[in-house]
Amino acid sequence: MNAFVIALAYMRLRPLHTTLNVLLLALGTAAISLLMLFSDQLENRMIRDAAGIDMVVGAKGSPMQLILSSLYHLDVPTGNIPLEDVEQLKADARVRSVMNLALGDSFRGFRIVGSSHSYVNHYGAKVAIGALWERPMDVALGSIVAKALNLRVGDKFIPSHGFSGGGSSHREHTYHIVGVLKPTGKVIDRLILTSVESVWVVHGHEMAEGSGANIQGEERHGESEVTAALVKFANPVAIVSLPRAINAGTSMQAALPGYEISRLLKLVGFGIDGFRAFAAVLVISAGLGIFATLYNALADRRYDIAVFRALGASQSRVLWQFLLEGVVLSLMGSVLGLLLGHLVAELAGKWLWSEHQIYFSGLTWLPEESLLLVAAILIGILAGLLPAIQAYRLEVSRILARG
Repeated sequence: MNAFVIALAYMRLRPLHTTLNVLLLALGTAAISLLMLFSDQLENRMIRDAAGIDMVVGAKGSPMQLILSSLYHLDVPTGNIPLEDVEQLKADARVRSVMNLALGDSFRGFRIVGSSHSYVNHYGAKVAIGALWERPMDVALGSIVAKALNLRVGDKFIPSHGFSGGGSSHREHTYHIVGVLKPTGKVIDRLILTSVESVWVVHGHEMAEGSGANIQGEERHGESEVTAALVKFANPVAIVSLPRAINAGTSMQAALPGYEISRLLKLVGFGIDGFRAFAAVLVISAGLGIFATLYNALADRRYDIAVFRALGASQSRVLWQFLLEGVVLSLMGSVLGLLLGHLVAELAGKWLWSEHQIYFSGLTWLPEESLLLVAAILIGILAGLLPAIQAYRLEVSRILARG
């Protein structure tokens, strides 16, 4: 008879033990798989969305909040800064380029971001339908926004104040959709993009003379403000001197994405490590459970093993039979755990998307997850090793003589 069939038959003899061991290992594996998916996608997305931005400048407050609100559009901005101060920053020899951002409004939970065409170019976004904005109150939609809200070129909408979607509507102002961008897999996919002047118009500022003809210059009369400025350095020396000069000598705040991302991932990592330790305990407990099941089963199966040997089975066949049972139990738990982990990840991703427009998917496979299957095989072998050795050493004649 096939060794695998025999292993399954013995598992069915102890359904409760088998089920508990498989479920315990599945829960541990699911937790580890979920953590792997979360940490990998979080880190990759944060690094990808911040690529090419050396410094973010905004109002005084929390540097982390400034990064989250201006780079990832996940938090509330720290405030506004004078456009005049940003223009002075642009003139600094240590600065290669600056992209201004004007925030404050949204539409059905998706943020409206006022900036320039260079912001679109920075993320490598291309126009799928229509064109980029050229006049005030024209907008281009990120691919996710267009799909989620079922909006097309030519449609119009009224923005809402704030970012939650529950703010008051700016009923006196209407945005006109002139373009939809191709998917990039970056933060720009979930943004509604327009000019800084458009945001100024909605919030009661008058347009500068001639700005309607060329809105890319972001020129304004009076005390205009922007929410943040995304800065690229002209040379590596700037990373040491410029942020310190801004923080100490101006009313603005400078935050370095690389440092803040590292700090955030470290903070998140503490929670992940704790959860991972708990998952490891579940996996170890499952391994001990499999060992106990096989060890106790040995006492009940001594006569069966002796008959098996008497019918011609070798000692090595008996040894491998026990090892196979341990491996099968472990693989069943691990495969079930991987399926469960990806299912939970996908459901969590749908919730994160509906509540915060954060993309997280369980429909992906990480190469590292293959190691979980390898670990399951090792756990099964270790759990079945001692019972297998004892089964290997059984004295067949003595057991048969006892009956």
